[in-house]
Amino acid sequence: MNDALAASAALRPDLQQVADLIQQGSRMLDLGCGDGALLDYLIHHKSVKGRGIELSEKGMLACVRRGLSVRQGNLQEGLADYPNNSFDYVVLSQTLSFLDDPQMILAEMLRVGHYAIVSFPNWGHWRARLFLLITGRMPKAPELPQHWYDVPRWQAFTVTDFVRLCKRLEITIHDQRYLAGSRRIKIWRFTNLLSTTAVFVLEKNVMRNA
Repeated sequence: MNDALAASAALRPDLQQVADLIQQGSRMLDLGCGDGALLDYLIHHKSVKGRGIELSEKGMLACVRRGLSVRQGNLQEGLADYPNNSFDYVVLSQTLSFLDDPQMILAEMLRVGHYAIVSFPNWGHWRARLFLLITGRMPKAPELPQHWYDVPRWQAFTVTDFVRLCKRLEITIHDQRYLAGSRRIKIWRFTNLLSTTAVFVLEKNVMRNA
């Protein structure tokens, strides 16, 4: 148990929340899995049957060193190769803001998985708002220290933007968690103002797909 707690504590804060949301022994696909830290933790401590997709060579090499089942490629092509309902969970952490077609990726995640878990930095945080108001310049997200002109380019959006997108796409929000830095917050009325990072669990609209 101590080993599991230590391994969980070593994860990035949003990944700690993702790991907590995934059930023991489930099937999971990690999109843009980076160095494979989340996959490695879930496989060894929650008996998850996990796979990943990673574009960067550096991330792929790190995953290979961990002995993980990860394929190299972009998310759109990688998801197209999986049949419907291949996984219990499909995870996309801190990547949505960099995608050219986030609506398509969300739809594909919910095609191949029962649940989609998405984490992203929140540009609606009060510090980002204050920075824009005072300087007139585009703020970096609180948990994404990258300028707007850096590669890859990001598209700023807020918790409220994401919730509205889910409603427009008729995606059900099954669960949601909010972080201020590494600390989880539970003040539901002001989450868009106070959270630096959000974690959403999504599922298909049951009524629409009945």
